[in-house]
Amino acid sequence: MTGAARYDDIADFYAEGWTDVLDDPASVRLLDLLEPVAGLRVLDIACGHGRISRELARRGAAVVGADISEALIARARTAEHDTPLGIRYLHADVSQPFEPDLPPFDVVVCAFGLSDVDDLEGAAATAAGALRPGGVFACSILHPCFPGGPGVSGSWPGDARYHMEGWWRADGELSSLRRRVGANHRTLSTYVNTFRRHGLRLDKLDEPEPAPAWAAERPEAAKFPVFLVMRWVKQ
Repeated sequence: MTGAARYDDIADFYAEGWTDVLDDPASVRLLDLLEPVAGLRVLDIACGHGRISRELARRGAAVVGADISEALIARARTAEHDTPLGIRYLHADVSQPFEPDLPPFDVVVCAFGLSDVDDLEGAAATAAGALRPGGVFACSILHPCFPGGPGVSGSWPGDARYHMEGWWRADGELSSLRRRVGANHRTLSTYVNTFRRHGLRLDKLDEPEPAPAWAAERPEAAKFPVFLVMRWVKQ
């Protein structure tokens, strides 16, 4: 099943569950790593229904959002129509080359989208290729080393090993999204080495702790690193 079909089938569930309220620690830190964005050109890859795109536009960035899911892009365009922020949304596979008329961007961002992209090499090429020299690529992901806990699926299947990469569908009762769309597990070294191959230099790496309410409901899972946020600079 393609990334398009996975999210097209659950677009309503996703849009209703992940709103424009961006108060989770990983999103807060991701946005902090991009500031100041006022006046910058930003490309949001795997943008979904545009929640990060809209926040960046509210902060003064000129934003283009792209996603493979036609259903989610339709919701993003509806939001832009209802409350115009000057965002352009593209229905596009972010692991493929983008439109040639797009000028270089100052920033490329990807919020929790890389595990949904089957072709990481292609996505890294798109991100690096869209940036001007010295531009910033920032991303947030479920920590590749997160083993999960009772009711919470980790980054890799429970009957597998950390070093076994590939797509899989979570079964944890509290892992509601990944039960529906699955995820690609990759090791931390795979992420780092892939980005390095495309001329991106690691500038900042953070492992924000989950929100207290999340941790209180999942105390065993909260003992481990849950989120990873990275900022890279194009050389």
